[in-house]
Amino acid sequence: MINRRYFIKASSLFAAGIAASSFPQQAFAGIRGANDTIGVALIGCNSMGWSDLKDFLLNKNVRCLALCDVDNNVLQRRAAELEKDHNMKANLYDDYRKILDQKDVDIVIIGTPDHWHCLQMVDACAAGKDVYVEKPASNSIAECDAMVAAAKRYNRIVQVGQQQRSGKEWQDMVEYIQSGKLGTVSRVHVFANFDYAVIVPPAPDAAVPEGVDFDKWLGPAPKRTFNPQRFHGLWRMFWNYGGGLITDWGVHLLDMGLWAMNVKGMPLSVQSTGSNYAYPDGAHETFDTMSVNYQFKNFLMTWENNPAGTLFGKNYGLIFRGTNGTLAADRADWEVFPYNGKIPAIKVTSTGKSHKDHVANFLECVKTRNPNTACTIENGAMCAKYAHLGNIGARLGGETLVYNDQTKKFNNPDANKLMTPTYRAPWKFPAIV
Repeated sequence: MINRRYFIKASSLFAAGIAASSFPQQAFAGIRGANDTIGVALIGCNSMGWSDLKDFLLNKNVRCLALCDVDNNVLQRRAAELEKDHNMKANLYDDYRKILDQKDVDIVIIGTPDHWHCLQMVDACAAGKDVYVEKPASNSIAECDAMVAAAKRYNRIVQVGQQQRSGKEWQDMVEYIQSGKLGTVSRVHVFANFDYAVIVPPAPDAAVPEGVDFDKWLGPAPKRTFNPQRFHGLWRMFWNYGGGLITDWGVHLLDMGLWAMNVKGMPLSVQSTGSNYAYPDGAHETFDTMSVNYQFKNFLMTWENNPAGTLFGKNYGLIFRGTNGTLAADRADWEVFPYNGKIPAIKVTSTGKSHKDHVANFLECVKTRNPNTACTIENGAMCAKYAHLGNIGARLGGETLVYNDQTKKFNNPDANKLMTPTYRAPWKFPAIV
């Protein structure tokens, strides 16, 4: 285990770019018994992180030992809820690094804005913690690679919060498509037509709310003044913190398309266009209207987001076009529409249990030290890269891009510049050796 003095020293070396291998390994590496308590800490308590924690606490062996948030108002509210609803009193922090020194914490849940995911996940792995990290895995391609390397280097169990992987209905859909019953699938259309965040009007910069450590919220992102339209929930529509709908919903839905089509790597090419056509005066940078074409050897996959619109009665989901019929899916159900009676019509309804089952899968993998979680960091990173490919192409004005995941290079030098964020001092981009 690492004590406070050692961790502060090691983390200062890490921040300076020294190898993160300075951290010793936690002893939590053997197979746990069925009745062993698992200590959990949550970093980022406001929204999805809190939902994650609540599903963790459905498992009787889990104890929440620590909460961390840079907004003390959120932190105190969640601490009170934890005590009232679960009879648990957690240590409270405003700096996630203090959690990593708490030796009874086995698992760290990361529910912070996207620009924090990589650094917090790498630090947690280096400190010997297993990690449940919200999607998208990270806010850049280079951070995805650092996270994969960290999980491997420190031999940690990692689950990415793409819970559809654990949904029985989605598993059945993938099995159906891969069985060949739909025929040859030549096109997969992935779409999410939502207007949340893009309809928010601009607001002037303002004083930082009482109880908020905004400098810690920014972390490695560039220094700037506080604006309420870039804060809780709304941050994902600004490039320094998130990637808009394609990184928010897209990683979930693209994941299902890639899984069903048995894709294990990058596309042959990507062509992407987008802009803020619907709400040009809204308080957002990411695109309210975007189309992405992913080229593969035997099929096309497309992504689309608009502020409104439906396909097959769905405002988000996937459409698989096969020679025997079309399959349309969202989180409510999936349905097969046959061509000329070639196959039977089918409709499968969701169980609504995918998130709970996803957490249960992760906890089982932690207990047995099985690295093959339902959504490994490798898979989460691949899906995040697909989203980033789409955003990079659209930000560059629609030029066709080819990305080589072995050389870590695009065919376009301007695209290469968008692969790695510049971390604001004193934070340093993680170095894993």
